[in-house]
Amino acid sequence: MSSLRQIGAVTTLALETVPRRLGTSLVVVAGTATTVAVLFSALAVATGFTKAATKTGRPDRAIVVGGLSEASSSISRENVATIMDAPGVAHTATGQPIASAETLESIPFTDSRTGLDAWATVRGVGSEALQLRREIQLVAGRLFVPGKRELIVGRDVEERLGGLPLGSDVALPDGTWRVVGIFSSGGGSRDSELLTDASSLLNFGHRKGFNSVSVRLVEPQAFARFSVTLASNPTLSVNAQREDEYYKQMSRPISQLLEITAYGIGGIMAFGAAFGAFNTMSSAVRARRIEIATLRAIGYGERSVFASVVIEALVLGLAGALLGAFTAWLLLDGARISTVVATGTPLHITFGLEVGPRTVLIGVLCALGIAASAGIFAARQALQISIAAGMRKT
Repeated sequence: MSSLRQIGAVTTLALETVPRRLGTSLVVVAGTATTVAVLFSALAVATGFTKAATKTGRPDRAIVVGGLSEASSSISRENVATIMDAPGVAHTATGQPIASAETLESIPFTDSRTGLDAWATVRGVGSEALQLRREIQLVAGRLFVPGKRELIVGRDVEERLGGLPLGSDVALPDGTWRVVGIFSSGGGSRDSELLTDASSLLNFGHRKGFNSVSVRLVEPQAFARFSVTLASNPTLSVNAQREDEYYKQMSRPISQLLEITAYGIGGIMAFGAAFGAFNTMSSAVRARRIEIATLRAIGYGERSVFASVVIEALVLGLAGALLGAFTAWLLLDGARISTVVATGTPLHITFGLEVGPRTVLIGVLCALGIAASAGIFAARQALQISIAAGMRKT
């Protein structure tokens, strides 16, 4: 009989006896499933955050800040005009630059669902903000009127805080502001903000400068001309970046921290699951001593026995991976959480947990790695059982 046929026959026999060893087999499945579910959950947080944070940026838009980040930046009104007049900026049919000078305020709120304190970002935008960001669409109500204390609320922040329906009043330190609209930006970080007129928000904060200027470029390749012009202007001390690159850079520390945490927790869980699998597969081998000795006595080679033990472990590991993935999906489906956009800033983002193909692949590979290591360990023990000693065990 060929080696492959021997492996197939011995493996089939081993799998057929799994129901008689159901308790020990379930230990491998349950341990692997728990590890995969935890790893999936942690990676889903990192993936969801990265997707939401980077989805906001586009290569045909640029953001100009006067510091390391938007939150710590200050740009004067005079410099705003210079930036918007730079070559490479797209214009409307009437000749207006498609740009928005913006200011930020982090405002304390009370979460109406929990009664706990929460924070949200209010972004003051210019008159061409919706032309600049066409992904922003009103889903209810109307746009705010410049000069009035009116707000439109992102879908995610409205759901997170609750109590912000159309017509409601938001109590801020200088008085109340009226919610006149709810908008969606298709899952980007803007969904976690409240938008209003920049001039009104500047008056609220008693400030004279803006945090940033965002512009639409005539084409993505125009960024080089735009940024060189700003860098060569002695009256400006600003930093221009493509919008997508800016948000990737700002979100990278949090993304990396979330991934390190995910792999750290997953690694600890995998270490424990591997030891459990080692013990369980060793017990399975001991329970099959007579069977293994008999197979070797009638001519089945060591390779066949070794392969059958490893394959059995891999099958149990794969079952655990599928169970863990299904459990994680049940727990994560529709879940949304909130965290800061970047380290050192009060800017918050609400995002959905994301289980993508990469997360699934990592989880399955982790499960198979645990199972394979346990299978190899147990298979080596199986080969140490002599035929005579195995046959004496009754």
